Amino acid sequence: MNATPDINNRIRPRAFGDLRGWIEALRQEGELHEVDAEVDWDGEIGAIARRVFGQGKGPALLFKNIKGYGPDDDVWSRQLFTGGLSNYSRVAMMLGLPKDAPVTDLVLATQHYFSQRVKPETVQTGPVKEVVLKGDDIDLYKLPVPRWHGLDGGRYINTYQGTVTIDPDTGQHNIGIYRGMIGQRDTLPVLLWRAQNWGVHFQKWADRGMKMPVAHVYGWEPCLPYCASAPIPTGVSEYEVMGAIRGEPVPLVKCETSDIMVPASAELVVEGFIDPDPSTFEMEGPFGEYTGYFGGDQGPKHVTKVTCVTMRRNPIYRGTLEGTLPKRLNENSITSSVQRAGVAWNVLKAAGVPGVTDVHCPAANNGTTLVIQLRQTYRGQAKQAAAAIWGSNAAHLRYKNIWVVDDDIDIHDYGSIDWAFAYRVNAAEDDIVFFPATFGSLLDPSTRLEYRDPIKFGTGKWCRVLIDATRNLDFEPQKQYGGDRFPPTVVPLPEHSDIVERRWKEYGLDDKA
Repeated sequence: MNATPDINNRIRPRAFGDLRGWIEALRQEGELHEVDAEVDWDGEIGAIARRVFGQGKGPALLFKNIKGYGPDDDVWSRQLFTGGLSNYSRVAMMLGLPKDAPVTDLVLATQHYFSQRVKPETVQTGPVKEVVLKGDDIDLYKLPVPRWHGLDGGRYINTYQGTVTIDPDTGQHNIGIYRGMIGQRDTLPVLLWRAQNWGVHFQKWADRGMKMPVAHVYGWEPCLPYCASAPIPTGVSEYEVMGAIRGEPVPLVKCETSDIMVPASAELVVEGFIDPDPSTFEMEGPFGEYTGYFGGDQGPKHVTKVTCVTMRRNPIYRGTLEGTLPKRLNENSITSSVQRAGVAWNVLKAAGVPGVTDVHCPAANNGTTLVIQLRQTYRGQAKQAAAAIWGSNAAHLRYKNIWVVDDDIDIHDYGSIDWAFAYRVNAAEDDIVFFPATFGSLLDPSTRLEYRDPIKFGTGKWCRVLIDATRNLDFEPQKQYGGDRFPPTVVPLPEHSDIVERRWKEYGLDDKA
């Protein structure tokens, strides 16, 4: 499917106000299921989510009766919300598009929003300050955080949060999604990689001999995790992109124990500091990761030492089930398929690669594979596109494998891509290109374990692959092909198609084809 050029005229940015406004919007649209039956945080919630998320068609879930978290607690969370973006219709809602908008339109809307900036505004206070807890009053185990998978190394609190850090050189905020579990009542062991944005911030603080301030935000409008999990360009605050998606500034309030700014109407914020001293590390991992495998083996990891918790009274905890398998999608796989395609399209545009007509990331691999559709006008255009993607910071954890096809191939249909691979790829003609020993995901099990040490290497090691499934422009135009380089495809001639179109009802085939 080719790109829709007028996408900017059809998006309608929408602010939901907070997580509760988003939940109410889903309720009104029939996109929410509220679970009143008692469920166990230990494995059962994760198993329910896995079955409901399925192939990206199930509703969002609000668990209202979690074992051990009852109405006798008038401060801490009792409810858990998940799956708000686990299907394309809800992603479309967030982006201000009709629920039935095609995936390409979602990608184009993301491409548009990610290139826009609406600066946040500072407010004095907000609902997230209703309850402020410090010292002995902090106990993260009072939150209904699941053990999402039975083999997880703990209760993973950081799955769909926004982790906020500050660049000490520029004062710029960065928001990302980085995994973390509950350690002690006031510690949060995390997986911190030096090649990630917060890893860059962390090193700058460490070089100053200082601990890094951090704030983990749970539960706000859906654009928070959507932007936090996307490779927004370095130097751009996700808050500015979130403002573009919602069509108005993000209201921010200052943390209690640092200068970090967080959404004033968030459900819950956990503030703290991360110490570079290895003696402060705690055991973390493994976790059922986005690859569909358990990754990041158990070992000593950096720790957020919690200094303060601010929240609404009885906040709604926000988390998600990770891990994607064939025919078993999840929230991250759906959103990654849209946002990673949008980011890639912007990278191609910034690099000056012409003729791009569609970009797609199949949901099952969370953006690890990228498919580019383009109108080829010169030799080497596909290789130019791959080089632009792999040379960008956005490629750190994604775009391991890239397919490039002509604009007559539907990149949302694997059968079409497979046909192009079968009849337009000749390995001897350099249509398959390897780019070895690049940075990549530490969680990819196809990389040898010894090359996936985050402390030693700071990132993983990938051999990337380009499959150029475009028509080869090195071929000479052939007279027998009517001056084309390839023979004509087996489609009816236009005059025959016109006849069939006019007489179709006469054939009595309306309900058969």
